[in-house]
Amino acid sequence: MGIILHNESLTKTERDISLVQIWNHSEMKKITREALIGKLKELGFKITPQRLAVVDVLVEKGHLHPGANMICEEARKKTKRVSLSTIYATLSELSKHGLIKNLEFDRLENRYEVNPEEHINLVCKLCGKIMDYNIPPSIEPKDIAREAGFIVTDARMEYYGYCRECTTRPKELIP
Repeated sequence: MGIILHNESLTKTERDISLVQIWNHSEMKKITREALIGKLKELGFKITPQRLAVVDVLVEKGHLHPGANMICEEARKKTKRVSLSTIYATLSELSKHGLIKNLEFDRLENRYEVNPEEHINLVCKLCGKIMDYNIPPSIEPKDIAREAGFIVTDARMEYYGYCRECTTRPKELIP
């Protein structure tokens, strides 16, 4: 079984910063508003109403692995003056600095990951829902570097199938 290995440009201390609150094994770890705002300030970003709205949506809806359109829709409920291009720019900066992860898909809108822990993304082929399933860490990127001479910068693991809600639908709806 593979695992997700995280952005190695972050130091162990940065990865260990208390950005998360631990839930049970089938739920994601939750990033806090205060921690994310603090990290943005550390990086020199101005905390605008638009950025704050994006942060709030990521904190509140991160478990849904939202796409830019959902983030924009929810952010507009918090501040009227936010454009989709501002959403994309903010998400790009957050991703570039390792605060969130951009999940690119062939047939789905790109989604955004706020769970920094190793886990499997469970992707429903019927409704598109993405859920996190935490796994125990078993491979260290430094071990891979030492043994294979390969520097891991990022990875993700996904399982595709059908979520609980979709499996309770009539059988003719499931391919």
